[in-house]
Amino acid sequence: MDTTHDTLIKPTLLAVDDTADNLALLNDLLSKQYKVKLANSGAKALKIAAAAPPPDLILLDIMMPGMDGYEVCRQLKLQAATRDIPVIFLTACADAEAERAGLEAGAVDYVTKPFNPPVLLARVKTHLALKAQADFLRDKSAFLEAEVDKRTREIRAIQDVTIHTLASLAETRDSETGNHIRRTQFYVKALARRLCENPGLAAILTPRYIEMLFKSAPLHDIGKVGIPDSILLKPGRLSPEEFEIMKTHTTLGRQAIEHAEQLLGMQVDFLSMSKDIAQSHQEKWDGSGYPLQLAGDAIPLSARLMALADVYDALISRRIYKPAMSHAQAAEIIVAGRGQHFDPDVVDAFLAIQDEFQAIARRFSDAEAGAAHE
Repeated sequence: MDTTHDTLIKPTLLAVDDTADNLALLNDLLSKQYKVKLANSGAKALKIAAAAPPPDLILLDIMMPGMDGYEVCRQLKLQAATRDIPVIFLTACADAEAERAGLEAGAVDYVTKPFNPPVLLARVKTHLALKAQADFLRDKSAFLEAEVDKRTREIRAIQDVTIHTLASLAETRDSETGNHIRRTQFYVKALARRLCENPGLAAILTPRYIEMLFKSAPLHDIGKVGIPDSILLKPGRLSPEEFEIMKTHTTLGRQAIEHAEQLLGMQVDFLSMSKDIAQSHQEKWDGSGYPLQLAGDAIPLSARLMALADVYDALISRRIYKPAMSHAQAAEIIVAGRGQHFDPDVVDAFLAIQDEFQAIARRFSDAEAGAAHE
């Protein structure tokens, strides 16, 4: 009869005792139902337990020379590979204090010698069943955790692609903006990281906030899809009437994102921030901006960061109606707008990381735009 299959599915037990007769007795009793490994010392027991595959259960004597059973059990529980192996203490010590010490060391059960074979077999069977259940739940939990992580990464990827697709749609309406979306995305991230050092803003600018800011920034001009080509692509300055229509891109952008939220049926953090940026990135610190004439801290921080990033990039980029400015010229205009157009703290952060702004501009430059970044 081929017993290979039976052998493969037999649980493995490790019996540990410094007395050879006790090991022989345990082997005779257990080997009919289980695969049995034997160790006559604590050190050997730890070595066997750490080897792959580990035993499914350990029967452990307490009173052994050198390393006693308590210490062996504690060592087993310290290692990730062996901490989940159930340990049953087998000992001649029958007092309550010894039993308490054994359970505190991490054992799941305590059997006194001389043991009753049917009782010991029943205890072993019970704890193997409990371990099998625990292993199943642990494996299921790990599988579900991996699935959640996978789905989360997929959702984030879908979010990123969706954002950039929508942002690119707005960008195609204004072909001269080139890599404007990518540059402003990295500008606001650089500003936010710098402002983390500001005691008044550090609590807001958490890593999660900065991540959402980076994702949301590309949608700042999404409302331009609603502006007529005759105004959006006009090769010259806009008339007062045309400018009033252009200004509506902020409100149109917020409305478009709100519509997306309604379809989704729930609020999403990065979409909430996207609404703030789309609507308020043209507001000014002194209240003279649009569409709501917000002032100071009433302007969302995300929009205050985008306001500077958007203006800087517009200044250093060539347009049909104007040449590109140098970085020095753009920085001078931004400094002049400190406390009027721009949040003073954001301007100070910009001045501290000017080299990083120039590096971003070079990294995402548009050759056809002829932008000057020196």
